[in-house]
Amino acid sequence: MADLAVTDIGVKFGGLVALESVSFAAPRGTVTGVIGPNGAGKTTLFNVMSGFVKPTSGSITWRGQPFHPRPDQLVREGISRTLQGVGLFARLTAVENVMVGAASSRQTGLGSALLALPGGDRADRKLRGEALALMERLGVADVADRCAGDLPYPIQKRVAMARALISRPRLLLLDEPAGGLGAEDLEPLVQLIKGLPADADRPCSVVLVEHHMDLVMRVCDQVVVLDFGRCVAAGTPAEVQASPEVAAAYLGVVPE
Repeated sequence: MADLAVTDIGVKFGGLVALESVSFAAPRGTVTGVIGPNGAGKTTLFNVMSGFVKPTSGSITWRGQPFHPRPDQLVREGISRTLQGVGLFARLTAVENVMVGAASSRQTGLGSALLALPGGDRADRKLRGEALALMERLGVADVADRCAGDLPYPIQKRVAMARALISRPRLLLLDEPAGGLGAEDLEPLVQLIKGLPADADRPCSVVLVEHHMDLVMRVCDQVVVLDFGRCVAAGTPAEVQASPEVAAAYLGVVPE
């Protein structure tokens, strides 16, 4: 069963067609990759699914119901997203940044603690404990009390991932999770993403946009290929690798 279904999505910016009749489904408990050359429409598609861009045509279904995403309601709907960069609050500590990720899904927590509201201390301690446990899992608990802006970029990426996961999303949208990372940081990321759908404590499906093909081919159950706003191929990683349309999109090879 697919939690998320995108059907015939089209987006036009004036006379520019950014997406044209794009359809795919993200089956529950799987990792779906969206790939394509620069300008293919990957980020536009993510922005449609996140509510930052309204589609010109088509529809989205989430958990069997018509879905009109709004950025401020994603977490309540069980969806979380990371950004191409990190989007951290530079002057907050790393653990505070992670705690912020749960703010819109909890009754109390970081905000109430900062404002000294009743019950804030107790809720803050509980939320901080959850954040620290998640940071420990991602290997960044040792920087919990350092300002996020002072951390190396690969560490910031892990903190941003922890912030996205603390809301316990049913669907995680990852926008270029390997962007800016070195080879030594890739293997832990691969293992993390592969384990998310089967996590006993917080299982979630994943849809990711990524240029790093090694990561895509290792973690994805299915891959959707966009080119000039159109879906030119979809299937397992092996099927996509063998597709003449994919070779044409990436290498300029004309299919026979």
